[in-house]
Amino acid sequence: MVQKASLRQFDQAQLSVVNEAVAIAEELVSDAFKMSFSQWRRRRYDVRTLADLSREEVVDGPFAQIIRYVGRKADTSLGSSQYDFYKICLQDHNILRALDTFATLKLLPFSLYIVCHELVHVVRFSTFLQSFDASQEERVAEEARVHDLTRSILTKASIEGMTAVFSFYGAWEGALEHVRDE
Repeated sequence: MVQKASLRQFDQAQLSVVNEAVAIAEELVSDAFKMSFSQWRRRRYDVRTLADLSREEVVDGPFAQIIRYVGRKADTSLGSSQYDFYKICLQDHNILRALDTFATLKLLPFSLYIVCHELVHVVRFSTFLQSFDASQEERVAEEARVHDLTRSILTKASIEGMTAVFSFYGAWEGALEHVRDE
């Protein structure tokens, strides 16, 4: 577990950019999956940055992670009223480290890719296209599918700076191909 207090967090200007990326990603993903506004609102998720994460939700390495919680309406104790709630935990410190390391990456397109990728996961989990509790082998295959979908969605959007993000992830996808072949 990572000590949260010592980690870099987004400043106010960066939070504003990330918030813009979340809004764009929500629109692009809902359009890509042909979801109406009411269908999209049925997805139970939240996007949080480091400031709002518990110690257990902070990791070193990934730019984001999804944690599934079981929700229940406050006025009932019946198990039938339970639902899955997905928390997208953005890892500010890892995102900022990548931006520092790779000068071609810019916060808006990079965070847009990250959030779009995680929202594609949420849609696939919540529509039973993928099990949240998949095996490690299936998770690797799912990551490749979600990267392909994310790239397809964002290619159509024509976002400035996205080419650098695609190049960044292109190198990672080559490593993923190697893992899948083993």
